[in-house]
Amino acid sequence: MGGSSLAPEMFAKIYGADSDGLDLKIVDTTDADAVLAHAQRLDLTKTLFIVATKSGGTVETLSAFKYFYNLLSSLVSPKLAGKHFVAITDPGSKLEQLAKTHGFRDTFLNDPNVGGRYSALTLFGLVPAALIGVDLTTLLDRAVAGGQSEAALQAGALMGAFAQAGRDKLTFIMSPAILSFGDWAEQLIAESTGKDGKGILPVVGEPVGSPDVYGDDRLFVYLRLTDDHTHDAAVAALVSAGQPLVQIDLADKYDVAGQFMIWELATAVAGHALDIQPFDQPNVEAAKIMARKMVSAYMETGKLPEGTETAVSAANLHNFLAQAQAGDYISIHAYIQPTPDSDVLLQQLQAKLRDQYKLATTIGYGPRFLHSTGQLHKGDAGNGLFIQFVADPAQDIAIPDAAGSLETTMSFGVLKQSQALGDAAALEEANRRLVRFNLGQDVVSGLQELLS
Repeated sequence: MGGSSLAPEMFAKIYGADSDGLDLKIVDTTDADAVLAHAQRLDLTKTLFIVATKSGGTVETLSAFKYFYNLLSSLVSPKLAGKHFVAITDPGSKLEQLAKTHGFRDTFLNDPNVGGRYSALTLFGLVPAALIGVDLTTLLDRAVAGGQSEAALQAGALMGAFAQAGRDKLTFIMSPAILSFGDWAEQLIAESTGKDGKGILPVVGEPVGSPDVYGDDRLFVYLRLTDDHTHDAAVAALVSAGQPLVQIDLADKYDVAGQFMIWELATAVAGHALDIQPFDQPNVEAAKIMARKMVSAYMETGKLPEGTETAVSAANLHNFLAQAQAGDYISIHAYIQPTPDSDVLLQQLQAKLRDQYKLATTIGYGPRFLHSTGQLHKGDAGNGLFIQFVADPAQDIAIPDAAGSLETTMSFGVLKQSQALGDAAALEEANRRLVRFNLGQDVVSGLQELLS
């Protein structure tokens, strides 16, 4: 989850199609349908599983490990199953011991002094990058060059100065081939700067609009491969309309490695300008604590507490968003199975809300966004309007209590619902504005209703 999965996912999306390495899939979800889809799609007997968590105790990561370990044990025997797993973790973690107990093929112990969202160029990013065939020498050479450039200090100073002037929605426009860089940068910036009643909201994946759909709270960053002109005309229109914009040209896709260093350093500089600590995440634990309370209630009563839900209708959505003011933003929290159909519909909703309300609009699949933008949502100035979607799994699946054990006390469905309820409770405790919609099992129809 979070920093342990976003960099590998980015490497796979940017470099995977051009390499001769292994095919990489990311399981950073507790959605039962999503986990089951991975299990059914993969040939497990020919799959290497990378279990990656700094702390060694991340509940989503360990739940997936236990589920897939048991599946493999039923196919190749428990004695051989461990050889299908490697671990990336910090020294002395629970995962390091689990790897020894279950005979993992290998364990990679990372530098514990590097925070998760700054770990793209540590073992958390480089081990999967090597396996998918990334040229690590070129990657690291470009990273060093980026870290030695003046661009990092300039970008950080601009981020901090514009945020203090009210332009705190850092909006990325990117060449399609490097689009997934935005998901990595989103966590870095949001989790590092969103605290103490302050924050810089990274806006990624939002379709590029005409100048009239943007307010005066934006700073644009245009990351462009030099041979790609997809967004040149739209960007020129934004500049002509007086929107501030920074353009960074990349010679090729390996120049993205330089951007890791540039934006990590820039984020630290911006944190200094905002007088916040860019290396902690004090509000991330809030949703985890609330989720654990939901799980405890389930263990005691056999059912989860009921959350307050609103009937699914476009009118109810509009009534909620009618309270928006200039400088606010909209954040969509989708505790649903990530699919191509849901991607399209959520992006359509994102564009429609942005155009109608003239507010920056972001999307995050739950629970993965809790490990990235979740910090900013509870730690910033409170100018977010949060739309939470939940859904019922078509087929729930059990989480083993331990790897190799047939005992189970909770399912993925219960865990995900606990996380959604916990997140809602943490937002409400922080006096955030929230509406919750239950899309049931027909997620597509529910989203289409809201789009109407």
